[in-house]
Amino acid sequence: MNGLALDIAHLLAGSMVLVSFLLLYQDRMFALLNIFALQAIVLSASIAWQAYIQDAPHLYVPALIALLLKGIVIPLALRRVVIKLGIHREIETVVGIGPTMLLGIGLVALSMVIMLKATSTADPLAREDLAFALSVLLLGLLMMVTRRNAVSQIIGFMSLENGLILAATGAKGMPLVVEISIAFSVLVAFIVIGIFLFRIRERFDTVELEALDASRGERP
Repeated sequence: MNGLALDIAHLLAGSMVLVSFLLLYQDRMFALLNIFALQAIVLSASIAWQAYIQDAPHLYVPALIALLLKGIVIPLALRRVVIKLGIHREIETVVGIGPTMLLGIGLVALSMVIMLKATSTADPLAREDLAFALSVLLLGLLMMVTRRNAVSQIIGFMSLENGLILAATGAKGMPLVVEISIAFSVLVAFIVIGIFLFRIRERFDTVELEALDASRGERP
């Protein structure tokens, strides 16, 4: 495998980390959905490139699924949910954007130190990509922790899953059956989450987590 192929693979994986920071930075709902669609497109391109350099044609299937499902269908569906439920377009955060971004940088540095040291004898292709994938996973988890709105937490969860998919494809891919089952699991989870949001809105007239905690008497 030539150096250019490795550089392109690492560039695409590194772009996933950059887009994850853009997700953390967003404080507007529709902008957040657009950035998530961009992350899915970058993920699709990364998987397709891995399929090419690994000579693994079965990876083109999850690349197409990521593009269609996460890049188009889910963002459009969530946009309709936001409009239909009248969800606040501004995203409330537990801490400010600045401290969140600094914490994100720390998590990326931690990911690089841990993964590069743990995979020192691994394949050059997998080594850096696994470090990038762990960064995307931790940034998705950070987004879930620092956002109050349920929809933005859903985006954080799916971003976390994008990191898992990136790790699996970078480590010489997964069996096709597993990839398809994961895709369908995401689709089913999305349907359940959609129903869950509608029920929350119907019962409490909001999807803000702070208001839901107050309704249970956990906050004054």
